[in-house]
Amino acid sequence: MEPVEIEAKTLIQKSKTPSNDYVINPYTGCVLGCAYCFASFAGRQFGRSAQEWGDYLYVKKNAVELARKELAKMPEDKRRGTMLLSSVTDPYQGHETKYRLTRGILRELERVEYPGLVRILTKSPVVTRDIDLLTSLPRAEVGMSVTTTDDKVSRWLEVRAPLASRRLRTLAELKKACIPTYAFVGPLLPHFATQPELLDDLFGRLVDAGVGEVFMEHINLKRYIRERMDQVLAGEPEGVREAYLQARTKEHRDQLDAIVAELLDKHGLRLRFEEVVHHDDNDSLRQRLRSSQ
Repeated sequence: MEPVEIEAKTLIQKSKTPSNDYVINPYTGCVLGCAYCFASFAGRQFGRSAQEWGDYLYVKKNAVELARKELAKMPEDKRRGTMLLSSVTDPYQGHETKYRLTRGILRELERVEYPGLVRILTKSPVVTRDIDLLTSLPRAEVGMSVTTTDDKVSRWLEVRAPLASRRLRTLAELKKACIPTYAFVGPLLPHFATQPELLDDLFGRLVDAGVGEVFMEHINLKRYIRERMDQVLAGEPEGVREAYLQARTKEHRDQLDAIVAELLDKHGLRLRFEEVVHHDDNDSLRQRLRSSQ
């Protein structure tokens, strides 16, 4: 799959996600092609359907130049905001090794000594390439998306993403470099409700990798995601398919929340936002965060 190079008009956007003020997406699309990804809507502007998620990538070749210009225009008081890379793409997917857009953007943030928190969210070990820049920024943290310790499960759900075991090793490498880390357990896989020992194992492995805090989110099963998930689940055992059907209910989410609470306490992990986030509740969560500031 050959990426398409484009000229973007803007780069730094106001964020719609809780706890982030701004977001930078150096790419549109993501070749990792995770079946559950809510961002599969992102290619609409290029006429791409949700079913094509993972089969296209648009590279904002002028992203570093835009970062330089937009940071220069950003008022000092606005620079205190949290900057996320990225919300609807992976900033370290494979083509980053060629285009180096994320690295270039981090260099611009370092150059202006951006005082706000720079937050990375990725599934890729390529992030360790930029340890030098991440440790030079006034404030930076890296979140690694880890949904399971089972490489077989990560392979059918996350298609071309780095194996779960490799992501756990990456977290340990970042921790060794004294970079604050967290794990994004999102989505919280529905079959954990009937197999809590799998979540127990995941939490244990995260602690072993030096993680002290997790951000957790229930699976988003809006129609455009559900249609893709149904194709992936077609060949899975009946119990797994049933769990994903039940995941649409509040009862199922409450059951998972209780399991999560018990296991967090067991492993001494902190839960970011003090709740497992549900996509329908993002607006209320954002409001609570603002009122607490």
